Amino acid sequence: MAGNPQQDGVRHDLVVIGAGPGGYVAAIRAAQLGGRETSVAIVEKESELGGTCLRVGCIPSKALLDSSERFAHARRGLGEHGIRVGRVELDLAAMLRRKDQVVKGLTSGVDALMKKHKITRYRGHGRLDGADERGIKVVVASETPVELHANHVLLATGSKVARIQGLELDLDRVATSTEALSWPEVPDRLIVIGAGAIGLEMGSVWARLGSQVLVLELLDRVLPGMDAQVAAEAKKLLERQGLQFRLGVKVKRAARGAKFPYEAVVEVEGGDSLAADRVLVAIGRVPNTEGLGLESVGIQLDERGRIPVDERFKTSAPDVYAIGDVIRGPMLAHKAEEEGIACVESIATGHGHVNYDAIPSIVYTSPEVAGVGKTEEELAQAGVPVRRGVFHFRNNGRARAAGEIDGFVKVLAHAETDRVLGVHAIGAHASELIAEAAAAITFHASAEDLARTCHAHPTLAEALKEAALAVDRRSIHA
Repeated sequence: MAGNPQQDGVRHDLVVIGAGPGGYVAAIRAAQLGGRETSVAIVEKESELGGTCLRVGCIPSKALLDSSERFAHARRGLGEHGIRVGRVELDLAAMLRRKDQVVKGLTSGVDALMKKHKITRYRGHGRLDGADERGIKVVVASETPVELHANHVLLATGSKVARIQGLELDLDRVATSTEALSWPEVPDRLIVIGAGAIGLEMGSVWARLGSQVLVLELLDRVLPGMDAQVAAEAKKLLERQGLQFRLGVKVKRAARGAKFPYEAVVEVEGGDSLAADRVLVAIGRVPNTEGLGLESVGIQLDERGRIPVDERFKTSAPDVYAIGDVIRGPMLAHKAEEEGIACVESIATGHGHVNYDAIPSIVYTSPEVAGVGKTEEELAQAGVPVRRGVFHFRNNGRARAAGEIDGFVKVLAHAETDRVLGVHAIGAHASELIAEAAAAITFHASAEDLARTCHAHPTLAEALKEAALAVDRRSIHA
């Protein structure tokens, strides 16, 4: 470590607790704003930087999603392209090694960025310990505890898996997404509890590799929070791929089964008992605020366990800030990054802003699901007059050429001003297409602006243009 960490009372201008996407991005931006010699430090208890997203979340899951999709395509999708292959076999160990290599490369890259920007790193659990004339005290608990003093502290500790009574997580047969990233064999039967993004993504991975997957969901729909029309289409297409769904069911208990270690059992309200080789609990996440010493500076959590902040990410404690999953809003890595940048820019310059109407949400199933802005349901509930335009990928030339014709793009525009209020898509590469929609909302574009923008042909992005044209009922290819 740089900065003589063994010495008590080391002083920094900014100490960031948590090296996930929000934390490490904030530290880099702070270093940029202060110059190469700025005193920025980051505290992380894990040996690798990058947080849950990089180590055991977004990145490894996407690596497995991409690998498993290639496997499934090789087995079933190459024939229509005139490509004949022999027997396609799964080497799960190699697939998992590749996933780990992807993660290792990126965590090493984050470590290099810390060194490049001369950010001091402390390994250990960071917690607040009051404040005095020397600044805010941060104690780093490790084999050799360190006491830091900071002018500003940024809390970016992310989230952890939500737990509910009755779900007996043994982290093997009844596990979270973290363990599901490294199962050494393909379970014959897999039960997924929760039909949100994590449940559907990890369920898709193991279904492609050969599992019989059953998804249980308390609500009467999948992908809560996403546009309802898009979510319904996602369920239909996932069912076509072999995933099974039981909606509107309450899980009472999940635990190892009687045939330990070979089975797990899930009991649902009404008396049903379901057996599986493994159970994936994907019911959501909660803010990770345990052991942060918030009480030492007078910070109280809200009713949902989040840290209250103002529009500049200030907590109730002077010079203590918070971003990402520990504050209100969607638990998304890119939201945390934007907040981290806005927070340190506000500290340094007095100005920092995040446009919460332009934060995309993405589900990396096949096809992908993406949305930005308001959903049709939210706009209807708010009484906002809306015109909608929908364009299906089956009418798009590039989609036809690629054999990726499932799904559609939907543009929602204000009925009076034509301003784009929301864009929602399900289809190939929807995660990439949504960036243009986010830019449109950011710069207050109208549906006419999107419709008048020249899109290269043939591209999937033309579907967005056509959906914008459809707002005014003048789509060309539908």
